[in-house]
Amino acid sequence: MDDRIVRELRAIVGERGLITSPEELQTYECDGLTNFRVMPRAVVLPTSAEQVQAIVRVCHREQMPFVARGAGTGLSGGALPVADGIVISLARMNRILEVDIPNARVVVEPGVANLEISARVAPHGYFYAPDPSSQSVCSIGGNVAENAGGAHCLKYGFTTTHVLGLEIVLPDGSLVQLGGKTLDTPGYDLAGVFVGSEGTLGVVTKIILRIVKRPECVQTLLAAFASTNAAGAAVSDIIAAGMLPAAIEMMDNLAIQAAEAAVHAGYPDCGALLLVELDGPTAEVEALTTHVSEIFRANAASEIRVAQSEEERALMWKGRKAAFAAMGRISPNYIVQDGVIPRTALPQVMSEIDRLSREAGIRVANVFHAGDGNLHPLVLYDERIAGQEEAAEALSQKILEICVAAGGSITGEHGVGEDKKHAMSKMFSEPDLETMQRVRCAFDPLQLANPTKVFPRPRLCGEKPGKYEPHPAETSGAAERF
Repeated sequence: MDDRIVRELRAIVGERGLITSPEELQTYECDGLTNFRVMPRAVVLPTSAEQVQAIVRVCHREQMPFVARGAGTGLSGGALPVADGIVISLARMNRILEVDIPNARVVVEPGVANLEISARVAPHGYFYAPDPSSQSVCSIGGNVAENAGGAHCLKYGFTTTHVLGLEIVLPDGSLVQLGGKTLDTPGYDLAGVFVGSEGTLGVVTKIILRIVKRPECVQTLLAAFASTNAAGAAVSDIIAAGMLPAAIEMMDNLAIQAAEAAVHAGYPDCGALLLVELDGPTAEVEALTTHVSEIFRANAASEIRVAQSEEERALMWKGRKAAFAAMGRISPNYIVQDGVIPRTALPQVMSEIDRLSREAGIRVANVFHAGDGNLHPLVLYDERIAGQEEAAEALSQKILEICVAAGGSITGEHGVGEDKKHAMSKMFSEPDLETMQRVRCAFDPLQLANPTKVFPRPRLCGEKPGKYEPHPAETSGAAERF
């Protein structure tokens, strides 16, 4: 990197806020998806919106690409650095700025950990609903970028449901406010456009979030079934009965084995288990618990447990929350996939995944938000065996194609990032993608903010992010750039 730019960035963030040594930069070469690795030219760690503005202005002037990064727990390569670009780490912007209980909202900086919000407002009887499995470490800024979900989003909605307003540094360095502290602001819903944009429209520096009153009663049930099809039938019956549980989670036998080896949650050895959480007024929860138990029995559940204490309830959830990391107990390598299907398509999709798994000779463990059809197949492989990694990647992509063919989506909460951008054309037509790209270019005409992500290829604003380099045909006079 040009020494002049290094000196300018150091002047903005201070000596301890700039990382340029190759050894330290390796920490930032990937996010939670380690298949892709790129070394950035530098990492800057601002502590304020003003510093973010100054950094982005330097990038805009120099036409240097940048990638905003939170805790680095993402699973789609969304925080993967760009060659010849910098990483803007927001980890030091980690303050809860305001807790407004009467209006049920909090104002936070992007580096605040998800679970920290619930911990702060718990004494007042509130919580923050979106709860990714990584909630103890993932940052709110990253949750906003990916529109993160979690088990309890079946009832309470994803991150976008809980974002009231955003303070954004646009790719030219200007600071704008999208949305606000009220529940519905006039004009275009630009905050809604920004949530889930995966860092391609700018850098969030402040978030206004809605918090939720903790229900009077919470009850968790666990049920064991012979197969995922039987468990899926129970899920369909619960939803068809007009109930809306706070969460419905499913794990298959491989996932159960891994979770048991890791955290000893006491799960039964079965083909599939369901975790169903009900919340609300005590009388309502008691009635729903009885009804759900009846549905379990009608679908041949071999075992039904109702948590008898908060400790037992926490242990039930501990196994589910640990499922991704626990896969290392049963496989040296694995790919975490993320797709969505209609609930009614669950039996045929699971059967198709099983068929593909057997044909490829590669195991697939399944953990998913059964209530809203968000699948997380974990494709298990051993990179030491020649050809197995490539076969696992091919199987992973086929699973996405199955989801799309069933009327679903290539991602539910992990984002598109670098990993799935090639699959966007399987879900959207060219006019669809062009319209999305026009929105992107309205915010970032130079495509400096997290370029190369989300879309199958750059469009409209040039084929390469960063400073324009003339094509040889242009320099020779044989072609002209318009």
